[in-house]
Amino acid sequence: MKIGKEKVVSIHYTLKDNEGTTLDSSVGDQPLLYIHGIGNLIPGMEEGLDGKVKGDKVEIKVSPEKGYGVRDERMIQKMPRTAFGDQKVEVGMQFNAGTKNGQQVVTVTKVEMDGITIDGNHALAGVELNFSVEVLDVRDASKDELAHGHVHGPGGHHH
Repeated sequence: MKIGKEKVVSIHYTLKDNEGTTLDSSVGDQPLLYIHGIGNLIPGMEEGLDGKVKGDKVEIKVSPEKGYGVRDERMIQKMPRTAFGDQKVEVGMQFNAGTKNGQQVVTVTKVEMDGITIDGNHALAGVELNFSVEVLDVRDASKDELAHGHVHGPGGHHH
């Protein structure tokens, strides 16, 4: 069975940047299960897996445009310290922020006396992504899985 729209796909993957640093991996842990073609994965990853079958091993290079987007400097802003109340704020902390596009995760990049700089870009925005993927299984998604937009247990049933 080939990977295509509305198929449940089980993969192991390793993600590296262009310097060869491993950023994420499912190897040695549970495989990643997702429904193909409904936006569960970044577009470049889905395009690279389209048409593959169980047992295939594939290398997929994903541009920022088809990954987590290009960095947008407008998503970086300095906030007054008062915006964070009296909590201790440190570089690397993440907060949910209400934006005109709904809730968004922002990361603190700088803490200064006169304000706190936050970045709303995804941590991997602007990064070319290199995936090594092994296709473990491909099956049809159940009606329930399609209705819910995510994979259920073996055979498509809730646990």
